[in-house]
Amino acid sequence: MDTNVVIVGAGPAGLAVGACLKRAGVDFIILEKASELAPAWRRHYRRLHLHTVKSFSSLPFVPFPKSHPRYVPREKVVAYLDAYAARFSLEPRFGVTVKSIRRAGEKVVVETDAGPFNARKIVIATGNNAEPITPAFAGIETFKGEVLHSAAYTEATTYTAKNVLVVGMGNTGAEIALDLAESGAHPTISVRKGVHIVPRQLFGLPIQMVGIASRPMPRALNDWMFPKILDLALGRLERYGIVRPKEGILKQIDAGRIPVIDVGTVAAIKAGRIGILPDIVRFTEDGATFAGGQEQNFDAVIFATGYRPGYDGILPAELRPGKSGVNPRATALGVYLVGFYNPVTGLLREIGIEAQAVARDIAG
Repeated sequence: MDTNVVIVGAGPAGLAVGACLKRAGVDFIILEKASELAPAWRRHYRRLHLHTVKSFSSLPFVPFPKSHPRYVPREKVVAYLDAYAARFSLEPRFGVTVKSIRRAGEKVVVETDAGPFNARKIVIATGNNAEPITPAFAGIETFKGEVLHSAAYTEATTYTAKNVLVVGMGNTGAEIALDLAESGAHPTISVRKGVHIVPRQLFGLPIQMVGIASRPMPRALNDWMFPKILDLALGRLERYGIVRPKEGILKQIDAGRIPVIDVGTVAAIKAGRIGILPDIVRFTEDGATFAGGQEQNFDAVIFATGYRPGYDGILPAELRPGKSGVNPRATALGVYLVGFYNPVTGLLREIGIEAQAVARDIAG
């Protein structure tokens, strides 16, 4: 089948690009391997809210409803994405898996399990959270309790009164631990290395807006200033086992490591409702042994150890996104990458900016 543009992925990035191309009068096809829109958002745990304010988190042309709270909950984000697709008559082809991408003269050939699609351009919008990552840990096969990745976690009620080890303190691990603590479980987070934590609101201002305002400042000034401000806002967290990395926040963000946006986890740690332990040495039948010799028993382990993008098998290494989410060589070959750069100013905001830029380039 021939079309102007193939968009791979029907999450926020794919939908945003589709809406922008529709406005520009460019025909396209959206391919989605799942059976529904925004599958990653639908599988997220129920407690999840946007960590960025709604005014800076909507997709192009359609703001979130005024009636929504400042930090929109997961189910309202899903409803927003469904309504967004309907508004622009975006009708992805579901259940289609892309196998490979190659150039053939002036065309891009997209090989799928539903046959080939020939296009002038292709947009990869599969997202950074396509495939869960579970690292290998010594002895995990001997552990008798429940083991799952955070991708399979939905709610805390089944863990009430249980000891739960959450492996990894990114935004997902921190919020799942809080969800567990609020539901009567006894969570402990294993923190392997240093982590930057920022409050969702800093002295009344959303941290996203602080990030937008401070981004033009020299990195050295940001790196000097923010630790002092964060110590005032959150306190010195070293006493609770949380060490700040030597690298500054902006340097870590540029390397793809987003700080933890605190939604109450820090207060629960200070109150003793969430424990902190260092890296895991090995698992045992009943729990785990940690660096420093500590041992503890657990009923369940949740690996909040991240995801990898879904383009490894289809996109040659030389065309994959760089730190900024942009690959000039890929763009020159008609391959665009949207939704792979998560700046301090927010992923959804960045998706809107990227989608409009890509649509202008394709239409031009």
